[in-house]
Amino acid sequence: MYVTNADDDTVSVIQTSDNLVIDTITVGNTPHGLAVTPNGKFVYIANANDDTVSVIQTSNNTVVDTISVGSVPNRVAITPNGKFAYVVNLSGDNVSVIKITDSAVVDTIAVGDFPHGIAITPNGKYAYVASVNDNSLSVIRTSDNLVVDTIRVGTRPIGVAITPNRKFVYVTSEIDDNVSIIQISDNTVVDTISVGNTPFGIAVTPNGKYVYVTNHNDDTVSVIQTSDNTVVDTITVGNGPIGVALTQNSQFAYVTNHFDDNVSVIRICDNTVVDIITVGHLPRELAVTHNRA
Repeated sequence: MYVTNADDDTVSVIQTSDNLVIDTITVGNTPHGLAVTPNGKFVYIANANDDTVSVIQTSNNTVVDTISVGSVPNRVAITPNGKFAYVVNLSGDNVSVIKITDSAVVDTIAVGDFPHGIAITPNGKYAYVASVNDNSLSVIRTSDNLVVDTIRVGTRPIGVAITPNRKFVYVTSEIDDNVSIIQISDNTVVDTISVGNTPFGIAVTPNGKYVYVTNHNDDTVSVIQTSDNTVVDTITVGNGPIGVALTQNSQFAYVTNHFDDNVSVIRICDNTVVDIITVGHLPRELAVTHNRA
């Protein structure tokens, strides 16, 4: 697992078998979002304050490339076929598309005002981008990188996650303290779920049964059961939770506590915090690899 530490320009590498930090990698200025290629060989890191993406090779945890993108890159998502990385540029109001084979930016897509979160459907056909300042989701068709729909959601949407069955998009709205649910078949909002104070990060378990939401201002994680979209648990974690990532076996959730410089490990079967891992200063986002960490 890889964790971005915004204030010291590093990425911590956590070995999930024993929750030990096994490496620390220097990347660009103020790393925020990150994503792992489907084959687990590379991690793409958005460096917000130098308008670049660092590429880490997971076999030896070295930075093997640095790619210039748009203004204030904040989040990254990679297509399921591993061919393209989509990078959200906060201040640019756009998304840079990187061709992974040669690290070239092959397209720039205009989206809403101050875009933040992004998720790509499991079949790779669409990317959903949340824009904070206009309360919307832009729907990008990846075959031609055109915005084919714009969906109104809650106030200041931040995090985006998609269910494995490709039926629903879950979006956190930090001002409304809720999560909007969009039905992908017609891009309509079909439900809204109240969660904690200032919901931020969001992730769906790989088995599709639960959604985990970090509530930044009340130091909790809300657990939504997808079968009926009810909050079935609220877990107390550290100070200022932001990012959340789930292991592929749906057994653990990892949550960055921004102001504690650590990561809480939640056991999903009983939603108990079973470990706390010290990382770098002001950790933000994290991503799980399929191989060594």
